[in-house]
Amino acid sequence: MTLPKNNFIQLFFLLISLISTFDALAADTNKSSYNYIDEAVLIRTEQWLALMEGAQLDTDALKLKLVNDFFNQNITFADDINLWNTPDYWATPTEILTAGAGDCEDYSIAKYFALLELGIDADKLRITYVKSKHHQQAHMILSYFSSPGATPLVLDNLIPEIKSADQRHDLLALFSFNDSGLWLSQSNGKQQKISNSSALTKWKNLKMRML
Repeated sequence: MTLPKNNFIQLFFLLISLISTFDALAADTNKSSYNYIDEAVLIRTEQWLALMEGAQLDTDALKLKLVNDFFNQNITFADDINLWNTPDYWATPTEILTAGAGDCEDYSIAKYFALLELGIDADKLRITYVKSKHHQQAHMILSYFSSPGATPLVLDNLIPEIKSADQRHDLLALFSFNDSGLWLSQSNGKQQKISNSSALTKWKNLKMRML
């Protein structure tokens, strides 16, 4: 598996470190290593690395489903203030997998980097701010565009099924971004590029923490 310079490689070394450290503890005490670690972290990381290894040659559609299902099923929703003791924190994929929890931004960010790692073109992926009409609050999803100008598919932690954006009448798109830019969503459904994504301070800080 070819890994880019992001913190998925850190996950691999985290897993190896966990296994080595706690196997040593088990040998010293003649007890199971699982007495000394959060077993869920180890299992979740092993499952994640297996998914990333096994899905490299899958179709885009299957990659979207595997990644969406993994995070929705293995990560518990938690507000930033309760999880990170700050009102608004954008977690790296390693952080959300280690914590086993995150909010809508964290789900979307982790799915974005996972799909990049699986070889999906960055131009097809945008992290999208929306308004949830049902909850009357801001929300974040990941959008997948099969081609330029196509109606995107929505990867969401609120609804497990991947649906086309025109089926998600509960969401109102506001703006979206990826590594190459920032787009304003217009009322006619079109996207207007307005800036470089480096204008988003939290995104810039997140990328720096992943180097």
